[in-house]
Amino acid sequence: MTRPAVVCLTPVLNEAWMLERFLKCASLWADHIIIADQGSTDGSRDIARRFPKVTLVDNASATFNEPERQALLLAKAREISGPKVLIALDADEILTANVLTDPEWQTIVGAPPGTSLRFQWTELGTDFQGLNHFLYPAKLPFGFVDDGSEHQGKRIHSRRVPVPVGAKTLLATRIKVMHYCQVDRDRFESRIRWYECWEHLQAHRRPIEIYRFYQRELHVPSSVIKPVPPDWLQGYVDRGIDMTSVLMDGIYRWDREVLRLFEEHGTARFRRLPVWDFDWDKAYALLYPESPPKHFADPRSRFDRLVHWWLRRTQSDLTYHASIRYRKHLYYQLVQRLISVFGW
Repeated sequence: MTRPAVVCLTPVLNEAWMLERFLKCASLWADHIIIADQGSTDGSRDIARRFPKVTLVDNASATFNEPERQALLLAKAREISGPKVLIALDADEILTANVLTDPEWQTIVGAPPGTSLRFQWTELGTDFQGLNHFLYPAKLPFGFVDDGSEHQGKRIHSRRVPVPVGAKTLLATRIKVMHYCQVDRDRFESRIRWYECWEHLQAHRRPIEIYRFYQRELHVPSSVIKPVPPDWLQGYVDRGIDMTSVLMDGIYRWDREVLRLFEEHGTARFRRLPVWDFDWDKAYALLYPESPPKHFADPRSRFDRLVHWWLRRTQSDLTYHASIRYRKHLYYQLVQRLISVFGW
């Protein structure tokens, strides 16, 4: 039986802070790496071109569009002849280093066509002792043993690969996906602010729902945060790959996007979102040093501030791995329903 080609599918937009590390690691287990670049200006394209396994394609979309970029990546992968295992990762996601030695990888690569490949997502952060992590509760479909199935993506938080109805599922138990999301906490919070504003404009969720969904990672109980196991990194470190240092920009592309939304829609449109503990005046000055200073006043009313205070105080009870008594949960539901009457 012919061994399938392992194809890594990755969208990129200004990911130079992590891209070299990602490509060095992915090159050790993937036969092909397809990068769909959406107009990067930070050197990401030059980094990608240095890796022989990379095929660089242009994502010409001017807007955030998950289905379009997923279709682009999938179509390019299917130009590769023969059987294929598709692994869809963002540039800040890396398979744990035991992928290089654990027999589980051979089981994954040898799964029959049409199999959905699910991995546990572990979110990495850092403190004075080094890298730490917490496990996302669900196992997500990061991979697919391709059988030509159609893929229908959603506008946001979409499955990245086909998951046909009735598909067989293989659950990886030892190999995981490390998400370097909070290693640069400022970068992560910048991205969260943009997501919150974008979803608010799309009317996908009410303000309270947006808060509860996007603030979960920021209020994870310390009791579930653990040091990163050495075998998750060691195989890469042994091959000379730096797995810990981070290039921190301090100001990020999502800040620019949110400022553009403020200009287009007015700040009052976003007054119920938790984006006002950030210095937007300073961000504007850093992003547009040649322009006159601008002032972005906090548009929240006293009631809005009170709601945000209450949401912040209670979020740790409603996040990953948290458990609360039924009466307390019922109390939170009742208060949120009451607040929703006032537009929340």
